[in-house]
Formats: sequence, C-alpha cells, structure tokens
Amino acid sequence: MMKPEAAPLGTLAFYSDFDDFETWKRALQAQLPDLKIVHASEIDNPQEIAYALVWKPPARFFDRMENLRLIVNLGAGVDSLVNRDDLPAGIPITRITDPQMARMMAGYVLFSVLRHARDIPFFEQAQRLGKWAYRHPRSPDEITVSVLGLGQLGAKAAYELQRQGFKVLGWSRSPAQIEGVECHSGIEALDSVIGQADILVLMLPHTPQTVNLLNRERLGKMKPGAALVNVARGSLVDQTALIDLLKIGHIGAATLDVFEREPLPAGHPLWSMPNVLITPHLASVAIPSSSATQIAANIRCISAGMPPDNVIDPSRGY
Repeated sequence: MMKPEAAPLGTLAFYSDFDDFETWKRALQAQLPDLKIVHASEIDNPQEIAYALVWKPPARFFDRMENLRLIVNLGAGVDSLVNRDDLPAGIPITRITDPQMARMMAGYVLFSVLRHARDIPFFEQAQRLGKWAYRHPRSPDEITVSVLGLGQLGAKAAYELQRQGFKVLGWSRSPAQIEGVECHSGIEALDSVIGQADILVLMLPHTPQTVNLLNRERLGKMKPGAALVNVARGSLVDQTALIDLLKIGHIGAATLDVFEREPLPAGHPLWSMPNVLITPHLASVAIPSSSATQIAANIRCISAGMPPDNVIDPSRGY
C-alpha cells in the first residue's frame, strides 16, 4: 500500500528592498525543496500566500492574504510590523535570531567601542592635519561601557565587551544576568547607567517607550567627552540635540549606524562632522545560508500545527 503524499507546504512571498531575492530563494529551497517561493512583484493571487518573509513591507502589503499563516521578519527589529492595519488577526510574527547575526553585531559594537577606547578618531583627525599627535592609551579597566538593551544581540555584545577587560554596565527594562556584566533594570536606573559611561552603546528595540528615550536631557547626563554608539534605531535619539552636543564637545564622538530618516539625506549636518562615523544600517544583517535553517524549522512547525519559535509580542514591539 502506497503512503499518502505529504500535503504541499504552500507558497512563501518575499519582500525586501535591501536583500537579494535569488540568494534567499536558493537558501530556503535547499532546506524546503517543496516550498514555492515568489517575489512580491510576482504575486498573482494573494490568497495562495501561506508565509511571508519580509523587511519593511509597504502599506497594504498583506491585504487579501487571507490564508497567511506565518510572517518572518528579515532581521531583529520588527517595528515595521507592529501597529499595522493590514495584518490578518492572530498570525504569528517571528524574527530571525541567527547566532551569526549576534556575532556580526557584537563584532561591529566591539570595533566601535575599541575605536573610541583607543582614541582612534583623535588620530584620524591628526593624520588629516599631518600632525604627529601622541595620546597615551588607557587601560580597558579604566573605561566604563554602558549597553542599553540586553536582548539576544545586546547580551552578546555586552558579554564580548567585558571579555576585553572593559567595565561593562547593562540596562534593560526587565532584569537580566550576564556573566561579567553589572546589570541594571527599570527606568529609575537608566540615568545612572548613562551618566557612568565613557562609551554609551544603544541596542534597544523601537517601541513607544523607547522613542526619544535619549532626549536632550538624558544626552546631557552623559559624561563630558563620552562617546555614543547607536546600532539600534535612530528614533531612540533626539537627533537635533545629539548634533548640538557633538558640536560643543559634550558628546566627544559618535558612531552611528541608524538614523531618524534612512538613507541619511545628502547635506545632512552629520555627514560633515569630523567626530562622527556613519555607516548605512549594516551593523548586523540576516545571513541567508544560516538563517534559512531557522525559517525552515518554523515553517515546518506551522505546517504541522505547532507554534513557531521566536514569536514577537506586537503589544511590546519585540
């Protein structure tokens, strides 16, 4: 007697202006050969879509996807998928938590912190002026690094920083424990953690509670000359206040991977500031070859009627 054929997995729709469709398609079909994968521009019948793999989909993207069963966000930040009015009710939203992404983010943060800790921006400016300007290196244990946000990415970065010998403070909304890191939680502890930092690293998610969290008053609580590293979201920081404080040297330097508006507009004041390093939102990105394993596992769970892993809570925004 022949075994009945397994039910087809269905169709996955892909949308991203930043990721290569063919690369993701190959990675996913290596895991799920029976999965039909279409680019959003090729969708003829939205009702056939069972899964969506997306990064910042446009408004009304999910309209008429009445049989949608799973949404996978192409990254860690899910702010573009909350508070929408085109999502079918009750559809789980998952984010990618690939260890490769955490390593990539930790590497970027480590580079940024070491660059500030070793006063590399000072030497870069001296080189441009043709000056042999000596500044004695500081010992890592004399430098306090505060990491705001201790999710998967933030916790990994904080742990790697303390391995380098820095005094690391961590802050999160809920209590956390990380080896070698002095962890704090609750809004009442935030200003103290900010005020102790020689280097402040932002790794918080975008939520209604974190928008403009680093307002002018909080930025003013930073140590004079302290450095800021933002790999979270531009919305966390009052950008006008940041520019003002960079101009007067209260904030000594900044490494910025994220901005209120992306791409950062041509002619924006941040482009020409000598104490600012700008990168185009690339501190950590999803790697198709490794992330496909997690995505495939969640699709199998959904197909088998089981809940997927790494589901976000839309009410919290992460």
